[in-house]
Amino acid sequence: MRNFTNERVPGHGGVELNVAHGGSGSPVVLLHGFPQTNLMWRHVAADLAGDHTVICPDLRGYGGSDKPEDSGDTYSKRTMAADVVAVAAALGHETFALAGHDRGALVAIRAGLDHPDRITHLASLDVLPTLDMWDVLRGTTAAVGFHLFLMAQPPGLPETMISSAPDAFFGHFLDLWARDPDAIPPDVRAAYLAASRAAVPSIVADYRASATVDVEHDEVDRRDGNRLTMPVTVLQQDWGAALGYDATALWEAWAADLTHVTVSCGHFMAEEAPAEVLKHLRDLLTRQAGNR
Repeated sequence: MRNFTNERVPGHGGVELNVAHGGSGSPVVLLHGFPQTNLMWRHVAADLAGDHTVICPDLRGYGGSDKPEDSGDTYSKRTMAADVVAVAAALGHETFALAGHDRGALVAIRAGLDHPDRITHLASLDVLPTLDMWDVLRGTTAAVGFHLFLMAQPPGLPETMISSAPDAFFGHFLDLWARDPDAIPPDVRAAYLAASRAAVPSIVADYRASATVDVEHDEVDRRDGNRLTMPVTVLQQDWGAALGYDATALWEAWAADLTHVTVSCGHFMAEEAPAEVLKHLRDLLTRQAGNR
């Protein structure tokens, strides 16, 4: 990212994350999705850096960050959220706004639930909380999430299958999920494929956690009534219409102070519609907790 500093910053439990950071002002942490790296935030981060300190890590297991061997909860969203809190603290920020896309949004949601005293504002781009995600994937419509079921399988088979044709596998999602293919130019696409190709075991471990330990953590929060207490903005495609659920109602169960927006762009909205994403992020950052 132009005019950003890139360095390795300590996360949780001795893991180091590759982090791009720049700008000045109140801090905003941006978390990327699958199958990408922090490069996906290049447009949004450059604009926000005009009046915010912007911190863009590669999630553990992705890009230039460490890829530790999975020991069961190594890639739980709880552990990955602890990485984010540690990185922000190492860069001098005890509290910060947090936005995540796709896998990064799941990490952001868990950070908001586990560390409400650290997260001032939270944005989620194009996911549902893990527990709800599994609930809505039913019947033939669940085919859209075939990769979730593949990578939920025990270690061995998913890694072997994906490693046999990694560019075909990861490229499938880059092509299928983008309504505007030009939003991910060839050099950026090549960077995403190279990073994913080098991280198959850790990417699978991240997804496997979402079918095991992450579900357990969400179930405890649902049982205990633990909700996101900070202002929350959700940007989503109209998955509710496609899969037959009320997206706003599902999110209202998790967030009291919620703005839910249905967008018309594709999944990679920070690249396909950066101006729209920026508008909603800036609106979120001006909201005061408890005003709704």
